[in-house]
Amino acid sequence: MNRIKEVMDEKGIKQTWLSEKLGKSYSQVNGYVKNRYQPRLEVLFEIARILQVDVKSLIKEPTKQ
Repeated sequence: MNRIKEVMDEKGIKQTWLSEKLGKSYSQVNGYVKNRYQPRLEVLFEIARILQVDVKSLIKEPTKQ
């Protein structure tokens, strides 16, 4: 699971803007944002760079059961 949506909301960034900066389709970025699928590690680092955050802030801690 990732926190891309939460970070984008905090920064007031739209999915269309991120998809343009990332060079990915809107539907692919939407899949990342909605956690339908996870970006490759290289893409996650690129998203962190674009959003100007530490990559760790894009990753959710696993819940303990």
